Amino acid sequence: MPIRLLLQNLLIIALMVCGAHSARAELEVELNRGTVKKIPLAVSDFHYDSQNVYTIGRGMGNVIRANLERTGLFEIPDKKAYIQDAASTAEQPRFAEWKALGVEGLVAGKVTELGDGRARVEFRLWDVYGQKQLTGMAYTTTKDNWRRIAHIISDTIYKRLTGEEGYFDSRIVYISEKGLPTARVKRLAIMDQDGANHQYLTDGSHLVLTPRFSPNMQTITYLSYYRNKPRVYIYDLNTGRQDVLGDFPGMTFAPRFSPDGRKVIMSLAKNGNTDIYVLDIASKKATKITGQPSIETSPSYAPDGKQIVFESDRSGSQQLYVMDASGSNSRRITFEKGRYANPVWSPRGDLIAFTKMLQGKFYIGVIRPDGSGERLITSAYHVEGPSWSPNGRVLTYFKERPQGNNRIAKLYTIDLTGYNERLLETPVDGSDPAWSPINKQ
Repeated sequence: MPIRLLLQNLLIIALMVCGAHSARAELEVELNRGTVKKIPLAVSDFHYDSQNVYTIGRGMGNVIRANLERTGLFEIPDKKAYIQDAASTAEQPRFAEWKALGVEGLVAGKVTELGDGRARVEFRLWDVYGQKQLTGMAYTTTKDNWRRIAHIISDTIYKRLTGEEGYFDSRIVYISEKGLPTARVKRLAIMDQDGANHQYLTDGSHLVLTPRFSPNMQTITYLSYYRNKPRVYIYDLNTGRQDVLGDFPGMTFAPRFSPDGRKVIMSLAKNGNTDIYVLDIASKKATKITGQPSIETSPSYAPDGKQIVFESDRSGSQQLYVMDASGSNSRRITFEKGRYANPVWSPRGDLIAFTKMLQGKFYIGVIRPDGSGERLITSAYHVEGPSWSPNGRVLTYFKERPQGNNRIAKLYTIDLTGYNERLLETPVDGSDPAWSPINKQ
């Protein structure tokens, strides 16, 4: 079967599981209890014309292979089994040899050194059975930017084969943790979605919590305790500048940007009550939008900015509610057993992820905004803090477990169907991850 007929169906069936409404009737694929039939796809090393671009040529193939393999949708054969070399594959694949290897798709490319210190990167995606090119592109870039080009190519391949936007050219900000529970050092850290280009943004001298990206990817809002006083900050990734968003008389929690990036929504404890406020970034004016005698926190906007999901104990226990952006028309959406927290709206708008606590165990789950279709997709001793990939296909979160007098906290990713849970490697422990939008610069 040609590759174009295969992988698109995987996403269609998975989306049907999640309540999506678009499909291509002529396509089909197996999806059984969250497991999938992986598509055999070979990714050749990129041919290089100079030793000066050797690292790029070898690195391109490695990064693309790793990106696609981590999705759980592709079976990537070991490149040692490839019969055709990179140079001739980039020129013209010998389809019979690749078909004999059992692959249905092939990625090949080449890197050419340019006289001005830059490099030209070309790639092609081939349908091995159909013996035709499905897509191909060329990029001119500085040599130190090659990893990002590999992510962009991965996104292009993913979209061509699935019909959905990719998520590889994105980053994750999180809280890096180290030390004993009584003296835990927490630092703001950022990395590419595959763990590369890791860097610390704060020095650990002050406690930091709940980092969240702005829609333009260039700023992060987070909570920091300075001299034991909680403050909401905005961190500019281009300049490294940190500005206090506002000084508030009570405790502030869970700041998060609005979809247009002009406002920050958060919780503020005042006069013994915790309500949700919307802060206009330009004017620094905060407007209260809830007024119940209960705890309202963890607000998250729908992608169109018209609704907000949040958690509240107004019914006697932690439950999820949805309201209009003005704070009106509030309605409860969770009614099953257990307590619910940390809601976050999918970039697609079709689902809300959450943390659930039931009978001494923690779960990550998803639910539709109208309260239907609740599904629990992973569980652990302590699992919390879900955040969506920019295409709404994958969730990242953290798991925590005790170890003697200490504790271990690690980041994970999982497909929204509950399939393909993976550890996301970090230098030390990590918690509270937040996924960026796609880099459009």
